[in-house]
Amino acid sequence: MDTKNPQSAVVVENLSKTFKLPHEQASGIKQLVVNKFKGKKGYEVQTVLNDMSFEIKDGEFFGIVGRNGSGKSTLLKMLAGIYTPDTGAIKINGSLTPFIELGVGFNPELTGRENVFLNGALLGFSKKEMEKMYDDIVDFAELEKFMDQKLKNYSSGMQVRLAFSIAIKAESDVLLIDEVLAVGDAAFQRKCFDYFMKLKKEKKTVILVTHDMGAVRQYCDRAIMIDKGRIVHQGKVEKVAQAYQKLFNDELTNTPNKEPDDDKRWGTGKIKGQELKVTVTKDTVTLKSTYLVNEAIDAPVFGFNIYNSRGMNLLEGNTIREKVKTRDLKAKEKVTLTWEFPNVFAADTYSISVSSCDSSVTEYYDWYNEAAYFIVEREGNTAAVIDPPLTVEEVVYS
Repeated sequence: MDTKNPQSAVVVENLSKTFKLPHEQASGIKQLVVNKFKGKKGYEVQTVLNDMSFEIKDGEFFGIVGRNGSGKSTLLKMLAGIYTPDTGAIKINGSLTPFIELGVGFNPELTGRENVFLNGALLGFSKKEMEKMYDDIVDFAELEKFMDQKLKNYSSGMQVRLAFSIAIKAESDVLLIDEVLAVGDAAFQRKCFDYFMKLKKEKKTVILVTHDMGAVRQYCDRAIMIDKGRIVHQGKVEKVAQAYQKLFNDELTNTPNKEPDDDKRWGTGKIKGQELKVTVTKDTVTLKSTYLVNEAIDAPVFGFNIYNSRGMNLLEGNTIREKVKTRDLKAKEKVTLTWEFPNVFAADTYSISVSSCDSSVTEYYDWYNEAAYFIVEREGNTAAVIDPPLTVEEVVYS
């Protein structure tokens, strides 16, 4: 990779990191000598990151996913400059603000108000700058009534909310965000996610480390998946998200897919999609999906996704979202669902994936990509992904 490319916000090249894990403490110098004489080491070397390389373009919203223990946290801290690599290099073009370890530098004996100015100073802001920002920070954190209380009386969630509200005022070229920021009640979480969308619209370079595939699909332009210290999938968001879902599914059920490299179809097989019929008219698209139940199962969830020729996930639906309650199913039963939605798609070729899973949406019985295709033809051309009927109600000249 070209580390001098001005379009590259972050370049990671051949990055490796190891840690020494102690086996047991020697009771004294005598024990150390005995262990050394016997050839015993007091530690073992654990490779956490192994020859990792990737590049993040300027203005990209970039996702990093992986299960616990995969190396995500270590990579996060290396990007933030907390850890140094054993081998390889990290090149960051510009400044980076890490939204991790929020609240470091807070003093529990000071009030919330005093900690705002303290934390702001650590971020490089002057007292006058912080005075101008103060009301916005407190309003975002929703802590107006608590700012004159000592921080030690705050809950952990309140402290993170305050720290996050200060940190977003930092001006930097690259933002490094950990999923721990989704704290507090639903309203504050919505604020966090609205902030992410604002960053995306402003074409900020953002690195999001998360377990939330919904967030990856919604915000990220590209993503990588880490497993055992290596990048095992990278590129298109949907491909990485499904790879992560499949890995989690296989681990949870202890029934790995017989074809682990096949990203077209995967799942435990307790339910199998058998047939998918698509009917397209000028106004509507109708999907008729039939599933065969291979073993008795508690009330499952059925769903579908629609992708355009560029692989963008345009539409998704499932029985939970539509508040459709399914019943418990017996082996050899068949289930047919009919979905109908307005045909607002632009002229293109579209693929459909169908899926079935348990009610907790953790065990996938069957996920079938490209189960069917359909074509939409229009008279006019548009660069947009949808092309609904439009009318001009009025034109006024003055």
